[in-house]
Amino acid sequence: MSQPARPLIALLAAPETSSSVLYGLYDVLVSAGAVYLDMTTGTPGHELLDVQIVTAEGRPFHCVANVPVSPHASIEDIAAPDAIVVCDMYTSIHASPLGRYPREIAWLRRMHARGTLISSVCSGSLLLAEAGLLDDRTATAHWAYRDMFQRHFPKVRFKSESMLCLTSADDGVLTAGGVSAWHDLAVYLITRFCGQTQAIETAKVFLISGHSEGQSPYAVMTRPMENTDGPISDCQSWIADNYACVNPVERMVERSGLNARTFARRFRAATGYAPIDYVQALRIEEAKQMLESDGLGIEEIGASVGYEDPASFRRVFKRRVGLPPAAYRRKYQRIAQIATPAN
Repeated sequence: MSQPARPLIALLAAPETSSSVLYGLYDVLVSAGAVYLDMTTGTPGHELLDVQIVTAEGRPFHCVANVPVSPHASIEDIAAPDAIVVCDMYTSIHASPLGRYPREIAWLRRMHARGTLISSVCSGSLLLAEAGLLDDRTATAHWAYRDMFQRHFPKVRFKSESMLCLTSADDGVLTAGGVSAWHDLAVYLITRFCGQTQAIETAKVFLISGHSEGQSPYAVMTRPMENTDGPISDCQSWIADNYACVNPVERMVERSGLNARTFARRFRAATGYAPIDYVQALRIEEAKQMLESDGLGIEEIGASVGYEDPASFRRVFKRRVGLPPAAYRRKYQRIAQIATPAN
């Protein structure tokens, strides 16, 4: 008796793809159903997923760091995949993401129209956005692409704190955040196509635990300087050194010579932030660096960045970072300890 057809998952890659994402996804997905039994009983199981690496041309190439890739097929050879994963395709935050992958984007539109589940990892969501698949939907990518999404894809409700955004999964679209978010996506895909038991067993094999904290504890404020609006550029330069002062927004308004409403409008247009949010982001970014490396108490750190009220500091910190200051410090202390040789 012939085996039933396995779900086909296509991993869409390009020269800008990270080998860790492409081959990590491939290894984990192709092992579902096979490796756990071999490791626990000595009897190999059956691979439950048909996983294929695809590209626009289908020809061998080298991805990031000059790692060779030999695709299984071109996108035109894959007529009916059950799911597509758009791997990360690195784009500088200072460049335009548009017009780089026209063939791939046209293919994604066709496949979504026929009912294929379309997913992405990290910067791969830029292709989904350009294809229009994220319009009026909530989506995520690496936190560094927040401003890029606001500039180029304003119809997308971008969630920089999310590691795996499933709000539109029932409509056939889902996105994963930073590069290592492929772990979460792989577990989701195995659960969806093979069942929860297979997902748990595969996670045990590869020691995958997920990113329950989301991206916020890892995110860093991106601060491109405004060059076309003189008063706003001047205020950005000034606040970078004076974020801890009292009434910083009022001070910036006075410095700009604009009325408060005009200043707020122009500041948001230039930076993507409301003025008070920009100040808070600067303060919390400095506090994070101090928590990572300094031995000062949490109340001292809060006061040094402009929060005289410790409760206010803790509240703002947790809202922006996703963790209380003490938990954030412990997280990065553990990372530092990994890199510190034992005595």
